[in-house]
Amino acid sequence: MENKDALAPREEEADVHFEPVIKLTEQVDTKTHEEDEDVLFKMRAKLFRFDAPSSEWKERGTGDVRLLAHKETKKVRLVMRRDKTLKVCANHSITADMRLQPNIGSDRSWVWKVAADYSESPPTSETLAIRFANSDNAKEFKKEFEAAQKTNTALSGGAPAAADPSEEKKEESEEKEEEKKEGEEKKDEEEKKEEEEK
Repeated sequence: MENKDALAPREEEADVHFEPVIKLTEQVDTKTHEEDEDVLFKMRAKLFRFDAPSSEWKERGTGDVRLLAHKETKKVRLVMRRDKTLKVCANHSITADMRLQPNIGSDRSWVWKVAADYSESPPTSETLAIRFANSDNAKEFKKEFEAAQKTNTALSGGAPAAADPSEEKKEESEEKEEEKKEGEEKKDEEEKKEEEEK
């Protein structure tokens, strides 16, 4: 004889079925704003930016650095996205005034200054450093970067990039200071000659 307790749990097969609340049938097109550009160069690298207040390099991300040429204007820009998240960590035009400098102590790394990097809003002036897996990759990047500079300079009519106004003022004041020193030295020499003649 089976002992049936009304409070004892019963063994039942659960047939659970859930209907989705939202049906995801349509695909959304996401635009990267790179659809109208051709990839001229692509290589894996790690990007850093110099943080002036703390005087140290901060990592921006690891991913593929690409040089993209617009199909119509032919202008070339540098774009780099982080792995996995695909967040933009560098986005700027390559201008004639940019100089790739070797990073001290490394033959696989370059440093350069950017007047306006559009990876974040608003655009900011940055000092960037990029490091590659080996020196050959770094040399290849430099070659392509400088070729892109020449392309952009030619497209802008061959005009040299506008100089930084603060640098021009600094140079002018240095020239005036030198002229002033030279004038004072000449005056001192003339006074010495006059005293010797007396």
